Amino acid sequence: MVWEQDTISTNMKTLLLTAFLSCTLLVSKAQNLNKMETNQDSTAISQALESYYFKGIYEGDVNLLGQIFHPGILLFGDVKGQPYAKTLGEYLDGVAHRQSPKDSGKPFKGMVISIDVVNSIAVAKVHVKMYDFNYDEFLSFHKISGHWLIVNKMISDVSE
Repeated sequence: MVWEQDTISTNMKTLLLTAFLSCTLLVSKAQNLNKMETNQDSTAISQALESYYFKGIYEGDVNLLGQIFHPGILLFGDVKGQPYAKTLGEYLDGVAHRQSPKDSGKPFKGMVISIDVVNSIAVAKVHVKMYDFNYDEFLSFHKISGHWLIVNKMISDVSE
């Protein structure tokens, strides 16, 4: 009887240890998968910023900008110390009716500072130099139908 209990006890310990190790491996793989997805999402956001946002601003191309902005986006901040608040329509109208940085011949540079991704939301901090302005911007993203769209833009004009 003692021998049977020891065998059952040993088998039970082996089974529990195997289950524990299996769960540990699954959790580890899930965490690595999550990190890979986050890296892929950061890369996708960075590419969208380069291909649509920075290029759209530089060229004054409202069609490019329209591909990265959610239709309900609101834009807030301050420019030269003055409050700034616009809807997407107001912003795109301003872009359409100004001389583009490309056509002005003045310096333009768009730079991604950081991107933080959590599941289907993200925030990118970018710096944009155009005309005589230096903007620090916080762009909130939401992944909708597999595409990262800017759902909020906050800007502040800063000194170099």
